[in-house]
Amino acid sequence: MINLTHSAVNAIKSAISSSTHPTGGLRVMIEPGGCNGFKYKMGLAEEPNPDDAVIECDGLKVFVDNKSREHLIGTTIDFVMALEGSGFTFHNPNATANCSCGKSFG
Repeated sequence: MINLTHSAVNAIKSAISSSTHPTGGLRVMIEPGGCNGFKYKMGLAEEPNPDDAVIECDGLKVFVDNKSREHLIGTTIDFVMALEGSGFTFHNPNATANCSCGKSFG
């Protein structure tokens, strides 16, 4: 359903290891907003919610709620380091339009 590159897994595992809060995985979700209608949101989470799908990628658990699931099928999350800055990128085959910031889609 969701794929994480090796670079993304390493960045997330690093964030988990430096977190002061108990963390069981990464929560990825879609919310209304952004330039094109939807925006990506992600953060560390202690545990999945009862209705979450739990996906394992290289020993890392990813939690996705029911409403976000259909928008994220086939999405690859990468972590890119560039001169302009570093951050996560989303390659979503379900997106019909993408914002230049890479954080929202339609």
